[in-house]
Amino acid sequence: MRIIAGKAGGLKLKSLKGRDVRPTLDRVKESMFNIIAFYLPGAEILDLFAGFGSLGIEALSRGAVKADFVELKRAHLKIIEDNLKKAKLFEQAELFNQDVYLYLKNCRRKYDMIFMDPPYEKEMTAEAVELIVKNNLLKKDGLIISEKSAAEEATEFNDLSIIKNKNYGNSLLTIYKLNRTSRGS
Repeated sequence: MRIIAGKAGGLKLKSLKGRDVRPTLDRVKESMFNIIAFYLPGAEILDLFAGFGSLGIEALSRGAVKADFVELKRAHLKIIEDNLKKAKLFEQAELFNQDVYLYLKNCRRKYDMIFMDPPYEKEMTAEAVELIVKNNLLKKDGLIISEKSAAEEATEFNDLSIIKNKNYGNSLLTIYKLNRTSRGS
């Protein structure tokens, strides 16, 4: 697992081996970040189900100014912290050791982009997206970048438009954009 581009590009990131770990493949990450490159400079982002933080760290490396990481497993949060320090991006980050849904229910911040890569085939994306929209956590024209199992289908939401929906092997990448008529500011 590595940072693909930006000021920390090429840096290898720490991870843990195990069955509950499924880092985003470089080709999926590269495609994802090529699509959202225009939106990254100056963005404030949220990385849900953060794992080892590769999506949020990649965003910071490519020009995002702030990243919040939400991860339930303490061992994973420690690795995110180590990876951020190694990439010299720790000062731009905040880590939350919390259940994603609890975080979203209580969050009062707004983000330009929200990444989510929940455990595959657990159908966890829809509830998270609904909480994001309900609690108005996206800024105007904000994006939600979702990676899940290709066995799951992309869900449509009233306040969001799908701007990209593509399979990459066993991964489905869906990028949602907040509709201009929605409440974001």
